[in-house]
Amino acid sequence: MSKLQIGLIFGGQSGEHEVSIASAKAVYQALSQNSAYEIQPFYIHKDGFWANSQYSLAVLTGEHKFRYDQILQRFPSNVEKIDLWFPVLHGPNGEDGTIQGMLQLFQKPYVGNGVLASAVGMDKILMKSCFAQAGLAQVKYLALNRWQWQQETESWCENIELELGYPCFVKPSNLGSSVGISKVRDRQELINGIEQALTFDSRIIIEQGVTAREIECAILGNETPQASVVGEITFLSDFYDYETKYTPGRAELIIPAKLPIEVSQAMQSMAIKAFQIITATGLARVDFFYIEASGTVLINELNTMPGFTTTSMYAKLWEVSGINFAELCDRLIRLGLAQSR
Repeated sequence: MSKLQIGLIFGGQSGEHEVSIASAKAVYQALSQNSAYEIQPFYIHKDGFWANSQYSLAVLTGEHKFRYDQILQRFPSNVEKIDLWFPVLHGPNGEDGTIQGMLQLFQKPYVGNGVLASAVGMDKILMKSCFAQAGLAQVKYLALNRWQWQQETESWCENIELELGYPCFVKPSNLGSSVGISKVRDRQELINGIEQALTFDSRIIIEQGVTAREIECAILGNETPQASVVGEITFLSDFYDYETKYTPGRAELIIPAKLPIEVSQAMQSMAIKAFQIITATGLARVDFFYIEASGTVLINELNTMPGFTTTSMYAKLWEVSGINFAELCDRLIRLGLAQSR
């Protein structure tokens, strides 16, 4: 029986390029142990060019032997040989529906979320609008674009202070891995945070700060998704920023989270509902705030392609739930095949 040809796409043009490579290395190692699969890596350079198969493999194995000008192509070769695509791309031009649209044009199955779910899941403003329509409780927020800020800077500062107060968080609408996020405590920090966020995206979101525990839940499935146990992230830094997230030892994962059973179940139910609201398929990680003093659960966001190494929260949640990393990758492939049918 011939092996299933898996096209593993990684790298990309977003600020999460290195995170994608780390995720792809873990997936490549897991799938390479399965005799049913033949892995064909496809590395996308930061400038958008695709590397040839030799260089793509070298990026995963750490054996760079090629000159940059010898490896690049505008479009990936040998796409007709791929039976299923496994995109492990984080951030814009990878997690936002763009690559998913291209893969649908190939008319071959692929792992993970489709165009609509990916686009909504990447855009915090649209995502939160969907959550609000579905009645899911979340922190107060305001959405703002570059033109509005440039035209009415003073009035927006006053409005944010009146509606949200300090501290609050300023975030680019389309970005992940905590890139471009600022915690602000006064007017000057607010202005600086907004100016910084607008260098990453023309649309931003400002969220009210809350004192809460940060809880996450992993989802796996298509029409009948399953929720993992929930886990908690603890850290000593001011908030869960990029450095804290990706520096070993800066954050601790507590799985399962020490919560009342009814709170864990409420989060699992909300996670599945959020997954279905945006028509997600395959996988997602849903993040929550738990305000212990009042017992309040607030949904924060849904990530359609979470960090995907063996030590990432998504994989660890499923490991504790009884699905190891290799089996998780295998299930995602089978879900992608099922979705295409």
